[in-house]
Amino acid sequence: MSANYSKKNVISSFLWRFFERVGAQGVKLIVEIVLARLLLPDDYGLIALVTVFITVLNVFVDSGLANALIQKKDADDIDFSSVFWFNIIWCIVLYAMLFAGTPFLARFYARPELIPVLRVLGLQVIISGVKNVEQAYVSRTMQFKKFFFATLGGTIGAAVIGIWMAYHGYGVWALVAQQLFNTLVDTIILWLTVKWRPKFVFSFERFKGLFSFGWKLLVSSLLDTVYNEIRQLVIGKIYTASDLAYYNRGRQFPHLFITNVNSAIDSVLLPTMSKEQDDRGRVKAMTRKAIQISTFIIAPLMMGLAFAGEPVVRLILTEKWLPCVPYMRVFCFAFVVYPIHTANLNAIKAMGRSDLFLKLEIVKKVLGLVLLLLTMNISVMAMAYSMLATSLLGQLVNSWPNRKLLSYRYWDQMKDILPNILLAVLMGFCILQLERLGLPDTVTLLLQILLGAFIYLGGARLTKNESLQYLLGIVRPHWKKYLKKTGKP
Repeated sequence: MSANYSKKNVISSFLWRFFERVGAQGVKLIVEIVLARLLLPDDYGLIALVTVFITVLNVFVDSGLANALIQKKDADDIDFSSVFWFNIIWCIVLYAMLFAGTPFLARFYARPELIPVLRVLGLQVIISGVKNVEQAYVSRTMQFKKFFFATLGGTIGAAVIGIWMAYHGYGVWALVAQQLFNTLVDTIILWLTVKWRPKFVFSFERFKGLFSFGWKLLVSSLLDTVYNEIRQLVIGKIYTASDLAYYNRGRQFPHLFITNVNSAIDSVLLPTMSKEQDDRGRVKAMTRKAIQISTFIIAPLMMGLAFAGEPVVRLILTEKWLPCVPYMRVFCFAFVVYPIHTANLNAIKAMGRSDLFLKLEIVKKVLGLVLLLLTMNISVMAMAYSMLATSLLGQLVNSWPNRKLLSYRYWDQMKDILPNILLAVLMGFCILQLERLGLPDTVTLLLQILLGAFIYLGGARLTKNESLQYLLGIVRPHWKKYLKKTGKP
């Protein structure tokens, strides 16, 4: 069960993973736009609340074992099969607990409609138990082309079902069917295309070894997920479903961009770093490059969206969703530093320090919960600002251990990302001025995109940006090869 970790294969794996995320999220974005026009904010508020519980349960589905399979140098069929059979039984238990607990949750939130919606959508948990091990196998063997076809197949099918049901008046059930169908088809396609099949074996010794690494990641992930979702639970309890819908919608667009880039880098980085875990110099070089490249891509997307938020929302979602714009701006500024989070944490995991990973999560979540408690009774916007403050503090915490592990200090990391962020902020201020012209939103947005690209890429070229030079170095050979093949000058 080996994989080729050459530079060519790593780049190819990243591109396939990136295209998979872009394709899937692009289709989902189109569906969300259509559904947002057909459904009410209250429908989205209900599904957002239900999704919180499913998201938390999915952390237990993973149990940190997927990362343990990827990180282990000599993982074989016995390891994968042991995790597979554990997942099946564990997911059935989780779903039974969810099924039994839905009446309590419905009473707590005074929304009886939660019961059938949560019980049906909760079936995702059982399906994900199968999908989880398949994904770990694909990630370990760097077969990210499989992800591309599985995700795109599920997303397109779910899009058709969701739009059809929303158009015919099924309301919140259109969103339920869309999500459930997506997970099911993803899993089926992966099962049919990935050659690995579980064997009828289970090794307690192997499972114990994997769990000793994975349980710390489980607790870390649980802390992170519950913390990230707790704001939505609080908003759903203290404020209205519409408030929750606007908060979630404000998160959607920046999260779309950050997920595409971050997921691609995250999926490729851990197995690649794990392979090189004994060479700290190599791990440091990969961490630094990941931070630089991902920030170069993410920064202009986040700042462009933050400064051009109003015409984007008016044009795509209509004016009824304009209250989500302030939240969207806060999320954009919070997500722009996520490359530091992702790269540093992957380096720590790859080197087998899941204990350190857990300690970092505890520190960050204590800080975050204090800020949340201080703001939860003020307003939803105050809670959003507390999330921004936590993100900025969190990237400092995540980078701290690598000053010793990799000799990669926080200030060195900031020097690697600040040129990209400052250039993106300058670009944002410039495109904001175009709204003063009073042109139609379509024209304004088009001009903002063109001007933003000119300023950012032009500025990067003038300052001889290291990330731009690196990306051009990758693209040029392929471009020349394409021109030679097509016979173009």
